[in-house]
Amino acid sequence: MTQLLFKILRFSGLPFLVREIIQRNRVTILMFHDISRDVAERVFSYLSKHYNFINLNDYLNACHNGNQSKLPEKALIITFDDGHIRNYELLPVIKKYNIPVTIFLCAGIVNTNRHYWFLHNRLNGSSGRLKNMANQQRLTYLAKQGFYQDKEYDTPQALTKKQIEEMRTYVNFQAHTIFHPCLPTCSDDESWKEISESKEVLENEFGLNINALAYPNGDHTAREVQLSKQAGYTCAVTTKPGFNTLQSDLFRLKRLSVNDTNDLNELIVKASGVWGFFKQLGRKI
Repeated sequence: MTQLLFKILRFSGLPFLVREIIQRNRVTILMFHDISRDVAERVFSYLSKHYNFINLNDYLNACHNGNQSKLPEKALIITFDDGHIRNYELLPVIKKYNIPVTIFLCAGIVNTNRHYWFLHNRLNGSSGRLKNMANQQRLTYLAKQGFYQDKEYDTPQALTKKQIEEMRTYVNFQAHTIFHPCLPTCSDDESWKEISESKEVLENEFGLNINALAYPNGDHTAREVQLSKQAGYTCAVTTKPGFNTLQSDLFRLKRLSVNDTNDLNELIVKASGVWGFFKQLGRKI
């Protein structure tokens, strides 16, 4: 039923109108996580024909200089959250379409055999509820389910240092905290550590130039904004749907989630922002 809805919305012409009128002079940021190479080929083939890929730093430079002419029409920034190990398989596609991808890394998980808490196989769909727990309460619950964020498992879930080294010529690696907690549920000290030390680890141990943060799940408060500035970041991205301009709050940048879809109709509708608009409208009604 949902797939039919995406098809109807696509061929209604709404995504086309939004792309050609509203997105034309705005910057769109898309969020992916862990798509396969085949899906990436299909997705980026479409996007390359209808948008102009730019680097996140190109947008930041245009904002700091106040120069819209430095940005192409229908500018599109591609981001991936977490640093999943399968992201490495996308390198040939990234090269083929010359996409200046940004990947936000969990500094305490990459180059280890530690796992992402939200992928633990005993959660049975309870990860959404855990996001609202106080951080220490969440960790206690996970421990009872057999998950420990410091535990080294048999296989990695995140990119290795060697893979990051190979990709860094083509990929802009940035920070996604250390262990991906829901920052507003953390204490002041926990939030500061996750934000500041992730930057330090990625710079000191991986030699990366870190200037951007992705809030896990997009969740943040004024505290996280202030801590991000204090830690030396230039910007931070959320998961609030919408588009960005030169006047956008750089520590509350909007992103559109495409849900790692392999359905081209869904991609087109979500990349245009039409789906995000209807979701926000539904919350207000």
